[in-house]
Order: sequence, then C-alpha cells, then structure tokens
Amino acid sequence: MTMHPTPHKTALITGASSGIGQALAHHFAQDGYQLVLAARSVAKMQALAHDLQKQFKVQVTVIGADLETDAGAMQLHADMQARGIVLSALVNNAGYGAFGEFKDTALPSELAMMQLNMNAVVVLSKLFLPDLLATRGKILNTASTAAFQPGPYMAVYYATKAFVLSFSEALASELEDTGVTVTALCPGPTASGFQDKAQLGNSALIKGKKLPTSQEVAALGYRAMQRGQRVYIPGFMNWAMAQSMRFTPRNLATKVVKILTRPLA
Repeated sequence: MTMHPTPHKTALITGASSGIGQALAHHFAQDGYQLVLAARSVAKMQALAHDLQKQFKVQVTVIGADLETDAGAMQLHADMQARGIVLSALVNNAGYGAFGEFKDTALPSELAMMQLNMNAVVVLSKLFLPDLLATRGKILNTASTAAFQPGPYMAVYYATKAFVLSFSEALASELEDTGVTVTALCPGPTASGFQDKAQLGNSALIKGKKLPTSQEVAALGYRAMQRGQRVYIPGFMNWAMAQSMRFTPRNLATKVVKILTRPLA
C-alpha cells in the first residue's frame, strides 16, 4: 500500500509520557496539530493519546522509542517515514539528569544521558530537517537554565544543556532565511518527574521550594516557539540569573551554583 504524506500540521514530541512533554502535547493538539508521541512508556502515551483524540479530535500516533540507545533516534525516524508522516514541528523534549558528585555517579547513566540529551537532539534535527524545510516548520528544544553555567553535583547534565542551547542558537542562525525557526526553552527547576529520576529531592535547589508546574512552563514555551523566539527563559528570576552569568567570573558562578545545588543533610 502506498503511504501519502499527511496533509495536516504534524508535531513529533519526544519524552511525551509525562512532565513538560505531556503538557506540550495538549497545546499542540488544541491548535489542531496531528501528533506523534515518542517515549519508552507506551502505556502512558496511549492514555494521553486517547484523551487528546477525544478532547481535540486530532490524530495521535504513539511510537515506543528508546532514545538512550545509539540507534533509537534513527529508528524513530525510519518508523515515521514508513508511516508517511511529514513533520511541521519537532519537539526535542526527552532528557534527564543525575544528582551527585561525579566520582560517585554511574558511568552508564552518564553516557545514556549524553546520548539522550545531546545525540538524539542532533540526529532527529538532522533527519527531520528536510521535512521542516518543506513545511517551513518549527523546532523546540528543551534546554534549561542549567545551560548558562557549570553545575557542580550535576556536572554532566549541566554540560548537556549547554550543548543544547549552543546547538539551538547556531541552528536558528543558519535557518533564519528558510522560514524554519528554532527555539531553546530554558526553564528553571520545574515540578515534574525529572526530580525523582535525578534523585534531586535532597538538593538545596528544590528542597522546600514551590516550583512552577510543567503546565505553566509548557504554555510559555509553546507561545515562545510560535513566536519564533530563539531563547526563552520562563520566569523573571530565572531570566535575571541567566543574564547575570554573562557578567560573573566563571569561577564565582560555579561556586554560587555549588552552594545553591548542594546536598542538604
């Protein structure tokens, strides 16, 4: 059977089973996008797909994808090509962190994090760029306020988000005359499943603090993407902190982050 490209706006959202990715799916669906949800938690995505289809009358495709593996992103692209899906929006949202001193953290976890947070972003952007050029589409990459300075106790995670920010800004510049926009969403700590997976519960960064919700961050990030804004930092204090790093000596900035992120007794 011959597969024909989808005639509607279609968005791929990675890490769509929870948190910011799940919340973003609602905004895309509300705007009439057909959706492709990709993550490892297929059952959660199927429940989300059912809700979105019922509420917004859009087509939602669920694809189980393990983007922590070398071949995961390429396989996701191949699966979508086989279904004849053409993208008009790519959301590289999947990612995770690990809290602790680098000497104590597990190397396999760090390598998988680098694969997911960085390599998958590059591979999916590269493979889907022909679609996005044809549709004058949009890319939304979830970075972090962690992108603006080194991060003791989360050294590899902070470094991966610095990569995402730099890559996003450079790609946005290359594509500025094509109609394709690239937005780096840089939230601060957000109430989501991220903290549990990163084991951040005992960090001064979040312990005892009221955090913005995934829904709040997603709503702001979605609007920034639709505006074509290259870098968006939700929240004035997050924005001010990120700007201050431009004028703060790197060694002092690192000391401040070390204090703010330190484990609490």
